Amino acid sequence: MQRTYQDLFPDQDFAHLATTVEQYFSKDTPLWWVDMGAGQQGSKEAREQGSKGAGESNYISAFPSAPHSPISCLWVGNAIDQIQGDRHAHIFLLYVVPEHRRRGIGTALMKYVENWAIQRGDRQIGLQVFQSNQGAVSLYHQLGYQTQSLWMIKPISP
Repeated sequence: MQRTYQDLFPDQDFAHLATTVEQYFSKDTPLWWVDMGAGQQGSKEAREQGSKGAGESNYISAFPSAPHSPISCLWVGNAIDQIQGDRHAHIFLLYVVPEHRRRGIGTALMKYVENWAIQRGDRQIGLQVFQSNQGAVSLYHQLGYQTQSLWMIKPISP
């Protein structure tokens, strides 16, 4: 999570993100890794769930801790639709290390989470993206995501 934000906002200190992870990470919020080094060491299950289009040596796997050479991760939780009241999957984080971007890994992870959400019975997937992150905005639009609401902020002084 820290690498994601440091890529977007390199001059900021993100020590507070540990608190976010502590508050939201649980057995109900899966975290998947794409591990470049999984190769032959990856389990059969992980290989069968492999990220299509992301290269033969990349595997999606749920690790209890970070793999040896992660190149991407996807962290998903739950949210409640504010209009209809239905539970749905919510993407907390999708990150691909810069040198592996634009190779289909993000698309593969998005398709993976879509299949996971369908199997759970979810009817939609939500996410929040920084408007300045045009690469991500473009990817989500290409995958059929639409803006439902705008999160607006106003800086104030105490």
